[in-house]
Amino acid sequence: MSEITRRKFIATATLATGFALAVQPISAKTITTDTKGLIAGAVKIPVADGEIPAYRAQPNTGKNFPIVLVIQEIFGVHEHIQDITRRFAKLGYLAIAPELFVRQGDVSKLSSIEEIRPIVAQVPDAQVLSDLDATVDWAVKSSKGNADRLGITGFCWGGRITWLYVAHNPKVKAGVAWYGRLVGD
Repeated sequence: MSEITRRKFIATATLATGFALAVQPISAKTITTDTKGLIAGAVKIPVADGEIPAYRAQPNTGKNFPIVLVIQEIFGVHEHIQDITRRFAKLGYLAIAPELFVRQGDVSKLSSIEEIRPIVAQVPDAQVLSDLDATVDWAVKSSKGNADRLGITGFCWGGRITWLYVAHNPKVKAGVAWYGRLVGD
């Protein structure tokens, strides 16, 4: 049996990926999860210096819901992040996506990373962790969430925040980061 080199591995993976793309249909349709059977929409989370907006989705009946914090990437809590909260809610979770850098600026009106980066770079980790603690408190008090059944997932910028919050809050039972940096400045 011959040894698999990095070059052979890359060549084989490239061929396999090309084959997989060639034999499967590709859909450009956007996935949108409906709100049937859910309570979903904008909410305000009380935090240390006022309140922050968030998007929340949960089943419209029941209580003691496991909580999933959904952490945005650099572009904020846009439709895709809101859709993810609805997907979790359809599975029986209370999912909430807080706007974690709204104090530094509203990125929803910006379109380029070059415009957004300076805003996000000003967001202190301590502020984010405090806001996430406040979000969990709100979920328990206002939306029938169970803080003993707490998870978090985040995308890119939110991936790093996921790891920070898992280390910060010992009640977190599961954390999944999607392509986030492990270190910061």
